[in-house]
Amino acid sequence: MKKQEIKKLTKDEAIKNIDKLKKDLFNFRFQKINSQITDPSKIGQTKKTIARLKTLLRGKLNA
Repeated sequence: MKKQEIKKLTKDEAIKNIDKLKKDLFNFRFQKINSQITDPSKIGQTKKTIARLKTLLRGKLNA
């Protein structure tokens, strides 16, 4: 997800995306252990996207 897409999300959409990305990250870890992952950079990208979404949520909760 790009920053512009993240900024447009509502609170509920951001929470749903975080849950989905956490499940994806869990699956990526298993793929990494079994040497089945095709693009290892997806793990880092997923972590960064989760952090961006959490930052957005914190900003919306404080506003």
